[in-house]
Amino acid sequence: MADDGVLRLLTLNALFKGDVRPRMAAIGEVLQRRAYDVVCLQEVMAPGSARLLTRLAAAYPHRLYSGAALVKGGLVLLSRRPIERGRFVRFPFTRPVRPELLMRKGAQVAVLATPAGRVAVLNTHLSANRDDDWSPQNRYSAIARVELAALGAALAGLPADLPAVVTGDLNLPRDSAVLAEFCAGAGLRDAMAGDPRPTYRPTPGWPDPPAFDHVLLRGLQAQCRLTLEEDKVTLGDGRAVYLSDHFGVEADLRTA
Repeated sequence: MADDGVLRLLTLNALFKGDVRPRMAAIGEVLQRRAYDVVCLQEVMAPGSARLLTRLAAAYPHRLYSGAALVKGGLVLLSRRPIERGRFVRFPFTRPVRPELLMRKGAQVAVLATPAGRVAVLNTHLSANRDDDWSPQNRYSAIARVELAALGAALAGLPADLPAVVTGDLNLPRDSAVLAEFCAGAGLRDAMAGDPRPTYRPTPGWPDPPAFDHVLLRGLQAQCRLTLEEDKVTLGDGRAVYLSDHFGVEADLRTA
């Protein structure tokens, strides 16, 4: 937490394709201007993109990411607070075989030292549901359960009294039965429960997408807001594009 007892968090799926370098540069500049304590990014696949972000967002001296050819899980965590411990947990292999498996999806598990005490941050990105069918019996719901079990095991490996936030793009709608099962079993509370707004940017082809980006809490309270909804970057050819196909979620976290 900051000196006022608040840990200011941002989670954002940064989109791994399409005008990547100028968008990543713009995201880095936004982060440098904003006073977050910890930033959880997903879909930062290229190590060069991770290095660009960390160079432009120099206000966050503590960084967590790994991987030579690709960033493991596409996950990057930036923090103003020291990272006491950090590791990457890879999700088990699941069928069907799909290109997404090259992303080596998983979770970052970090323990931050803050003025108000230690806080665990789990940054994650689950597999996408290519059927757009989040019913419990769907084949991709089975994949989500496997990945959530690994995520839950990582959380269970931390001290039970350690405040924790699980955040990122879970690729599950807020009202998903599979997500509800996970939260109940892991002792997590959805900080945005009941919020009907999407976190994936609506398009003409998908005008009413779900909320895929979540802030799940243990031993914490939070006030959450959507952000980066209209932020754009102007490309060399004059086109203006959004920073991502997702909105960001800001959370002001306090101990419960």
